[in-house]
Amino acid sequence: QVQLVESGGGLVQAGGSLRLSCAASGRTFGSYAMGWFRQTPGKEREFVAGISWSGDSTSYGDSVKGRFTISRDNAKNTVYLQMNSLKPEDTAVYYCAISRAPYYSGPYHLPWGYEYWGQGTQVTVSS
Repeated sequence: QVQLVESGGGLVQAGGSLRLSCAASGRTFGSYAMGWFRQTPGKEREFVAGISWSGDSTSYGDSVKGRFTISRDNAKNTVYLQMNSLKPEDTAVYYCAISRAPYYSGPYHLPWGYEYWGQGTQVTVSS
């Protein structure tokens, strides 16, 4: 049974930073690409960032480029999302996801490329 558990969300002022973590179990983590998506009520899930199984390839949504950084530690079965210069429009529930196939090389922004999703963690940025 694959499980993804996000943590690190919370309330932060605009301009601040947060680091999200996603711990994975039940799959050979180091063989699968990972992604972060976010969603607000009434809107479709939005791609935030993706990273290859090895960590040497990353991709970002246009709205977060230059502010967010995705990384992974395969020894800890964990993927991270460092979020800097946060804006009120970054407020959302953030989800991590693991790719459907091993050694998936993208495109990372498509939700159908991912098979399992975490339960989400709320990020709220106040103005």
